[in-house]
Amino acid sequence: MPASYAYLGPEGTFTEVALRMLPETATRELVPVVSVPAALDAVRNGEAEAAFVPIENSVEGGITTTLDELVAGEPLMIYREVLLDITFALLVRPGTALSEIKTVTAHPAAQPQVRNWMKAHLPDVTWESSASNADGARLVQEGRFDAAFAGEFAAERYGLVPLVTEIHDAENAQTRFVLVGRPARPAAPTGADKTSVVIWQREDHPGALMELLQQFAIRGVNLMLLQSRPTGQGIGNYCFAIDAEGHISDRRVAEALMGLKRACPQVRFLGSYPRAGVAVTDVRPLRTGTSDDEFVAASDWLARCQDGRF
Repeated sequence: MPASYAYLGPEGTFTEVALRMLPETATRELVPVVSVPAALDAVRNGEAEAAFVPIENSVEGGITTTLDELVAGEPLMIYREVLLDITFALLVRPGTALSEIKTVTAHPAAQPQVRNWMKAHLPDVTWESSASNADGARLVQEGRFDAAFAGEFAAERYGLVPLVTEIHDAENAQTRFVLVGRPARPAAPTGADKTSVVIWQREDHPGALMELLQQFAIRGVNLMLLQSRPTGQGIGNYCFAIDAEGHISDRRVAEALMGLKRACPQVRFLGSYPRAGVAVTDVRPLRTGTSDDEFVAASDWLARCQDGRF
């Protein structure tokens, strides 16, 4: 397997900045690719050891392209996550004034994060999406657009200037990125972990989703993300992407996953991995009996009963 990481390029994306926060990138070749599907396909095809892609932002939620690519196709697994604070700059060719801007571009995920700023300062401009924010900067460099929303750090790379900086509609906006590789044994638990799965309902009936979510609730497992995605099999057919606190080796999480597998026709495990920016997960049991120690004690009691050692 090549010692390389594929990421959403070109050079100068927020994805590249977040990727370089991982210490191991010092010993990897970082390969920019044109899209999230291309990055994940590089792993599936054996062209890269791992892919680094955005999966969620604090303004719009899950990045649907990434979620859909992880749901479909050959299974992949998440190994790490990185959180990056996001603020945009309006990048233009030197000499361009704000009043001269008629067209602007950026990645689709950027638009909800600068929409109100655009209404106030560029109400009549035409927006067109680009493959990434850095690719939008490249298109401005080539003269295809007047301006691009991107990281200020991309300006020098593409011969542009930041006309306006610190643009964001929401304070403390963040994007979550994940390092994705081929399936393998998850890393050992750290005490501050996250487990990601995708589930499909057996049938649609009143309370069907609640029945599945109860597998987590009755075991005191907190959910951090729940997002529905269409299966492509007709209106009303959805699967659900879930992020839960804890590691698959935690007894409460393992039993919740086993409960899901019994109840669901299909469950895709996407990985257990360290949570970014958290030292220890605070387990908040809703009732007694949901700590790992209590799960272990109950299992030991059952084994003694089965052996006649009550």
